[in-house]
Amino acid sequence: MPTANITTNVRRVNGASVIDIVGEVNAAADEALSAAFNEASQDGVKVIVMNFTGLEYMNSSGIGVLVTLLIRAQRNKQKLRAYGLSDHYKQIFALTRLDEAIGIYDSEAEAVSEP
Repeated sequence: MPTANITTNVRRVNGASVIDIVGEVNAAADEALSAAFNEASQDGVKVIVMNFTGLEYMNSSGIGVLVTLLIRAQRNKQKLRAYGLSDHYKQIFALTRLDEAIGIYDSEAEAVSEP
């Protein structure tokens, strides 16, 4: 299995959990993102925001990892949101219709302030 080229950091902002993602989101990132999601989900958090400002690359396997996180969030009755996506990745989210399930925001402040 390829080595993951990703780092994550989880922080709390306005009652939401923010996962800072730096590096590549692909199949090798599954374990790191799953662990970050678990940490972000603690204490009954209802909103999880993924910060993609440090994203270097995402492929179809990475989209699959995000779908897995989305399913977990839906099971937990959590909202999954994202910000910091480049125009290219915003288009990919639209093409895959992920933008219909994951709220896309222009800034962290917007992503954490909505109910």
